[in-house]
Amino acid sequence: MAGWDLTDLPLCQTGRVMPSKMKRPVTLTDAERRELVRITTTGVRAASMVRRARVLLALDTSVGLVDPVEVIAARLEVSDETLRLVAKRFADTGGDVQATIGRKKADGPPVPSPVTGEVEARLIALACSAPPKGFSRWSLRLLEKHVALVDDIPDLDHSTIGRVLKKRNFVLI
Repeated sequence: MAGWDLTDLPLCQTGRVMPSKMKRPVTLTDAERRELVRITTTGVRAASMVRRARVLLALDTSVGLVDPVEVIAARLEVSDETLRLVAKRFADTGGDVQATIGRKKADGPPVPSPVTGEVEARLIALACSAPPKGFSRWSLRLLEKHVALVDDIPDLDHSTIGRVLKKRNFVLI
């Protein structure tokens, strides 16, 4: 329960935590609440989006008192960590509900592709050349071995070589 310390929070008569003592309180406007209720009750949406919308509705302090984290987690069938992460994301996005419940967009591929236009051109030129002595034609594995010997082409797997050749409609005959 990192980020949620309920031991020193004041409890009211119903046993609910006072909203102002939460580390990252979630306060929604009426329009945001209506939108989240609409998202959770109508239409077809990703389960993760609906789950985050329900978490925001459960953590909303604008309606009064908020249940303890354990109660909310049990009711929504999520972990305490999920509640913490949704509240953190809400705070990090500056209270933007759509950014909180929506999927994060990746900036780009995690690892840049080693295949550039120049690498493709060199690979096709190698595949167009005569096969080495003792071989009647190029195969993907033979190209893989020869690519490993060439200094200015990065080492490529035979499946990557096949994808590059297929992309250019090149057929090994």
